[in-house]
Amino acid sequence: MERRKFLFRSVQASALLLISRNIFASALPVFNPIKKKKMYFHYLLFWLRKDLSESEVKEFENFFEGLKKLPYQKNLRYGKPAASSPRSVLDSTFTYNASMEFDSLEELEAYGKLPEHLALVQQYKPFFERMQVYDTVYN
Repeated sequence: MERRKFLFRSVQASALLLISRNIFASALPVFNPIKKKKMYFHYLLFWLRKDLSESEVKEFENFFEGLKKLPYQKNLRYGKPAASSPRSVLDSTFTYNASMEFDSLEELEAYGKLPEHLALVQQYKPFFERMQVYDTVYN
């Protein structure tokens, strides 16, 4: 008889837990009004001229260091292609890449129009033969 009471109470407790969990889960958006913030990423690829000296290639990194000092952008990182194993979907033809984050599309676009940004691009444009830009928004 005691075992039946225990089993009955266990079933009751489990059912109550399940019901309360479902009620809480359905009400969660009401209690959690925080929305995920969109993040904007600016991704750049550069193909430097083949006739640049080793020191000129190294000097090109000053372009990224200058961009790091500008407002709006966050977490600027730059580098060269990794020595990944060749794959049909892998493009390692670029010389440098860079990525940075922005809090909004407006800030990303304002960054692109900054006189300091435009001056850096003009200063280092002779170093590269091609540049590709990808802007992405993450929800």
